[in-house]
Amino acid sequence: MGRAFEYRRAAKEKRWGMMSRIFPRLGKKITIAAKEGGPDPNTNSALRTAIQNAKSANVPKDNILAAIKRATSKEFETMTEVNYEGKGPHGVQVFVECATNNTTRTIANVKSYFNKVGGALVPSGSLEFMFDRKAVFEFEKKDNIDLDELELDLIDAGLEEIEELDGTVVLTADYTHFGDISKVLDEKHIEVNKSVLERFATSPVEYTEEQMEDINKLLDKLNEDEDVQEVFTNIA
Repeated sequence: MGRAFEYRRAAKEKRWGMMSRIFPRLGKKITIAAKEGGPDPNTNSALRTAIQNAKSANVPKDNILAAIKRATSKEFETMTEVNYEGKGPHGVQVFVECATNNTTRTIANVKSYFNKVGGALVPSGSLEFMFDRKAVFEFEKKDNIDLDELELDLIDAGLEEIEELDGTVVLTADYTHFGDISKVLDEKHIEVNKSVLERFATSPVEYTEEQMEDINKLLDKLNEDEDVQEVFTNIA
């Protein structure tokens, strides 16, 4: 992954550092998971993953419990997960994942962000093939973890790549093997800090600093929107 991984991590750290924005975003993921699969993380793997990711971002326990409770509340508004694809400044390709209770509002907002920077949304599916969807797991490298042995077990579960960077182990697999990898890590009692589905550009593009200034105007607006869950690009 190398440089691409570093860029994505830097971008995510900037976004995840904005607690007033990221806490509600992670809470929404917990609520959706609890609504779809039940409030018990022991029997709902999606909820267990959402809670795990929230804890890694230091979301308070009370926030997590409140997010689960919202799923069973009579006042809960059904959330719809929807994706939008677009091209921004300098031809940058952008894939936007959202969770919303009002798709009319969300598409209007997302469309306006692209329009204001000279970009535009494209028909659904236009950029799908430009990204590989992957399951990504991160955990702390500890002395009792034999990475060589673990790698052999994970290969059978669909592992594509394992990398250690500054004491953090990063696993990558096709998104269809998310559950298989999770199961092995659970059986090994490995405490995962983050487990997510990401989209990796099949043909990353290098952009100049000047071009990135224009592109970041779009990315910042998207990441500020409360309905936006994740933003992926073809930036190298």
